[in-house]
Amino acid sequence: MKKGEIYEGVITKYDFPNKGSLMYEDRKVIIKGALLGQRVRFMLTKKKSGTGEGRLLEVLEKSPLEDALPDCPYFGLCGGCSYQTMSYENQLKLKEQVVRQLIGKYVGESESEVAFIDVGKNQNENGNDGTVCAWEGIVASPIRYGYRNKMEFTFGDEYKDGPLALGLHKKGGFYDILNVSGCRIVSKEWSAILDFALDFFKKKSVPFYHKMKHEGILRNLVVRQSFATKEFLVNLVTSTQWNQHGFDKENILHEFADGLVTLADSADFDGSMAGVLYTENDSLGDVVACDNMKVLFGKDYIIEEILGLKFKISPFSFFQTNTKGCEVLYSKAREYVMSGTVMGDRLNENAIINGVKDKVIFDLYSGTGTIAQMLAPVAKKVIGIEIVEEAVEAARENARLNGLDNCEFIAGDVLKAIDLVEEKPDVIILDPPRDGINPKALEKILAFNVSEMVYISCKPTSLARDLEIITNKGYEVKKACAIDEFPGTGHVECVCLLTRNK
Repeated sequence: MKKGEIYEGVITKYDFPNKGSLMYEDRKVIIKGALLGQRVRFMLTKKKSGTGEGRLLEVLEKSPLEDALPDCPYFGLCGGCSYQTMSYENQLKLKEQVVRQLIGKYVGESESEVAFIDVGKNQNENGNDGTVCAWEGIVASPIRYGYRNKMEFTFGDEYKDGPLALGLHKKGGFYDILNVSGCRIVSKEWSAILDFALDFFKKKSVPFYHKMKHEGILRNLVVRQSFATKEFLVNLVTSTQWNQHGFDKENILHEFADGLVTLADSADFDGSMAGVLYTENDSLGDVVACDNMKVLFGKDYIIEEILGLKFKISPFSFFQTNTKGCEVLYSKAREYVMSGTVMGDRLNENAIINGVKDKVIFDLYSGTGTIAQMLAPVAKKVIGIEIVEEAVEAARENARLNGLDNCEFIAGDVLKAIDLVEEKPDVIILDPPRDGINPKALEKILAFNVSEMVYISCKPTSLARDLEIITNKGYEVKKACAIDEFPGTGHVECVCLLTRNK
């Protein structure tokens, strides 16, 4: 095989996240975006000893999994929802299968049949040692469309020197921006906001910020919505180069805010405008950062509700992007904590609550304290540790909002902050970032030798790596499942209940 040459083949293996692979001659070639069972044409882009990477050029034959037509006008152009050619049933099956490939040796045999298409090794071949685990399959998202509560849209051009665009990066591209009015993972009100913003700044001839030249003004439009109140929080992010380009910043910003408020007040807009914000960002990186922020209209937060608790969400707070799916995820985590502490699967609710009411729970990587507050009503005390100070402040405020006085939130890196806590945990919740747990931090966590831990992961590869360490230290997976919070995409959440061997 030669770099730059074009080849054909059938995808025989599929791995997280959204990577198909095939054997060509004696070389394994990984092709991002190719589905299991597809016959594809690809260009070899990288070549190493025994392996290679290819760029997908064309799908010559569909996969047996592809039994649906894309229902979004941007499918194939936008790199977001790569699973739209599969029915939701097949999406769930494939996601479950991918997770089982990664953690199969820790969760034992499954009662549900997911091997509907050969993906290589089965669980025994993966090294399953016969451990008994209640693998609970994959739980569907309560809603498939309009499920996002936050999106970061980018200003740019549709192509080099083309018209102003506002939307998402085109598939495989870094510069070209795709207008995505009508995107299916948000409601029509989001499209109305996008259409208004794009039209407004086109008429004002305000230029976008060029990433390479570091010149221009418009950078991002960040939209959040509360599913509980239907309120929107819109944050316009720009550089500080208004004067250099001869624009009256204050008048334009207030006209923009007034226009959004008028839009939200219209009869066919299902929702209201909680706040319009303006953020200045002069960082060189292509990230949504805040050097300075002010409120143009309303307030700088929205209130969301999860399982009867209220959460104040500020512009830069982390919060699960699928509100309804989040309720499923946190319900499962709470169920695992409470059932694990009494080691019974079918005990009544009172017995389960009695099993945790005298427990100290550590919620590590706690974010805005959502999981901690779900558990606080049935625990002695919950202590959350989170490195992002803004998230910790939000967690404290949310606890006050919900009348919870047995929650403590500490700002700091888990690796160091865990040494500052006087109490010792009875149960530990782990909900780390995508890359998993720092190995040194994991050593300290395991040194507590608690009876039960619940691990929540948005990246199964990181989960598999950490489970290797955790199980080698005397724990076993007692229950596990996957949660689909991102319909139409290759992403999936996992929840595991780990118990220490007696």
